[in-house]
Amino acid sequence: MSKLLLGSAYWAPVSYYAALYRNGGAVIEQYDSYVKQTYRNRCTIVAAQGVQSLTVPVEKPTSPHTVMRDIRISDHGNWRHLHASAIASAYGSSPFYEYYADDINRLYEQRYDFLLDYNMAQIECVCSWLGITLDIVRSTQYVVPDAAGVIDLRQAIHPKHPDETLLAPYRPQPYYQVFSAKHGFVADASILDLLCNMGNESLLTLAGKR
Repeated sequence: MSKLLLGSAYWAPVSYYAALYRNGGAVIEQYDSYVKQTYRNRCTIVAAQGVQSLTVPVEKPTSPHTVMRDIRISDHGNWRHLHASAIASAYGSSPFYEYYADDINRLYEQRYDFLLDYNMAQIECVCSWLGITLDIVRSTQYVVPDAAGVIDLRQAIHPKHPDETLLAPYRPQPYYQVFSAKHGFVADASILDLLCNMGNESLLTLAGKR
């Protein structure tokens, strides 16, 4: 069976978790070079005013090729409070936000030095919410592209340049969203969007059964 390879992502999109769930886990690459304007430090939520991006500030890398595992979170600004407030505003009226609110707020109250550790903590939290156990490990070295026996989605899941061919099997079918009457269905938002709107039924969407 092929092994799934994913990059690290902040409140990753639904397709990311669909790939994780259907493959029973993944290797999370931690030795790739950090790249700005990717899901490594940003996510997309759906608020009353429309699609909203949340970005975690990071300390300036020490070199152009600083690897993901060495990227430190910056305390610049009051971003933790702003992100938690934005999520509460977007999903406070959704059917299931209240079930996750305490854990979400705890993740923003707890300080993480490294972005990778923070993103991994989010995956652990999401799996706990869904009641699933997945085989998720960090890479022990950089995995070269086109490695044998690997489903490589590291570059495919991208906010601006997604690889639709590779992602087609994992794209979610439309599900209930609080603001769909205003904005229509917004595909592949953060996993928070799916969870807050669908709760445990999120597993059906991740499994491709909707």
